[in-house]
Amino acid sequence: MAEAHARHFRMGLIVAGLVFLLDQAIKWAIVGPLALRERLVIEMLPIFDLRWVENRGVSMGFLTADTALARWLLVGMTGLIATGVTIWLYRERNRTDATALGLVLGGALGNILDRVRFGYVADFLDLHFGNFRPFLVFNVADAAISIGVLLLVLRALLTRESGKSEKVNA
Repeated sequence: MAEAHARHFRMGLIVAGLVFLLDQAIKWAIVGPLALRERLVIEMLPIFDLRWVENRGVSMGFLTADTALARWLLVGMTGLIATGVTIWLYRERNRTDATALGLVLGGALGNILDRVRFGYVADFLDLHFGNFRPFLVFNVADAAISIGVLLLVLRALLTRESGKSEKVNA
C-alpha cells in the first residue's frame, strides 16, 4: 500500500472512530443524565427538540425488525454493509472519499451497536418548523451517514471524470 493511500485509510478509520465515539457519548448523555427515555421530549429551541424515538427499522421506517429474527437479520445486513464500506475505504485512493467513507462507517457502527445492545436505534434529534418536520427524528450516526453519502455523491457528480484514472491526493 502506497504511503499516501495508507494515510487515507488510517484517516478514514480515525474519522470512523471519532464519529462512533461521539455518537455513543451523546446517546449515553441522552439516556443517562438527560433521561430523555423517561421525559420523551425536551424543548430546546423553537425549531429543535430532543425527542425519544426507538427506531426498530432502517431509514424512514423501512425493514422494521419487530421480531428477534428480524432484528438479527438487520444486524447482519448492516454488518455486511459496514464490511463493504471498510473494504471500499481500504481501496480508496482519494482523501475526500476516504473521509466520507469514515463518516459512513462510524455512523453505521454506532447504529449497529445500538441494535445489538437494545434491539433498536436510539434517535432523538428533531428539527422542525412548527408542525412541519422535513426530517425524521435522527441521531449523530444518522447525520454522519447522510453527510458521508452526500459527499460521495457530490464528488462523483461534480469532480470525477469517467474513463480516466485519478491521481492519489497526498
